[in-house]
Amino acid sequence: MTDQDTPPSVHEPRLWSDERWTARVIKNEDDDGWAVSMTLHGEAEPALVGPWTMGRDKKNPKPLDVSAFNTLVKTASEVLRRHEQQLHAQLNKSVAITAQGRRLRIAMSIVPDEEGATATLSATDELGEELARVPVPPTFRLTSDSATAWAQGGFERPR
Repeated sequence: MTDQDTPPSVHEPRLWSDERWTARVIKNEDDDGWAVSMTLHGEAEPALVGPWTMGRDKKNPKPLDVSAFNTLVKTASEVLRRHEQQLHAQLNKSVAITAQGRRLRIAMSIVPDEEGATATLSATDELGEELARVPVPPTFRLTSDSATAWAQGGFERPR
């Protein structure tokens, strides 16, 4: 990102922005309260939306400040990190099995694609040496039983 691409910092009571994040205090349409949204620059949707504290007059929102903004950045970053971890876990699975007297790690990796996801099944031994790699449908269910059957079948492409 160049200096020309970096949005200017904004420090207003209901809008606070730095090089990466924008916090926006918004009216909560469901009740009389307020909410705050945290959006990573370049993203269309906020990473975090949550309740915001009322000010002393009990009508208007508490103004944003550097401390609140930093806390919101930390929380929103954690939400994104957890989302990435969840997505990674959904797309990458592995099981440890013993087949033919050897400990093996059987892994399945799914690559999402708008035109159709692809998946790969691989086997590695206890030293990390790859023994086999075959394409499988993304709907393949990797379990200890399916992994064992694959290994005992000579690592032939599952049907």
